[in-house]
Amino acid sequence: MPQGIVTSPSRYSFSETIEKLEALLKEKGVKLFAIIDHSGEAASVGLTMPPTKVIVFGNPKGGTPLMLAAPSTAIDLPLKILVAEDSQGKVWLSWNDPAYLQQRHGFPEELITNIAAAGMLASQLSQ
Repeated sequence: MPQGIVTSPSRYSFSETIEKLEALLKEKGVKLFAIIDHSGEAASVGLTMPPTKVIVFGNPKGGTPLMLAAPSTAIDLPLKILVAEDSQGKVWLSWNDPAYLQQRHGFPEELITNIAAAGMLASQLSQ
């Protein structure tokens, strides 16, 4: 995988992974901003791709201090998790590595925990 991206397998089907992510966000009081359905959009123009969605979520209490410390961080916020099914039907979760984002934007290292949610969510769905 490209530098700065963490990938982990899901133990659930594509649809179950999306449903469980939505439920976890709701349970933890994290705002779900959008679900971008790349495969659905591809189908709308006559193209085919495996199921692929990006879950966009965040918490202003966590993100705002990062953007105040390093305004360029806003380009990578809100947080995102890519849920994609491969050609063998295996579902994968991918997200930006918080340490990579800290290095990229230069915000204080102690703020990394503010953006660790993607990894924590994915760990609850991984095998």
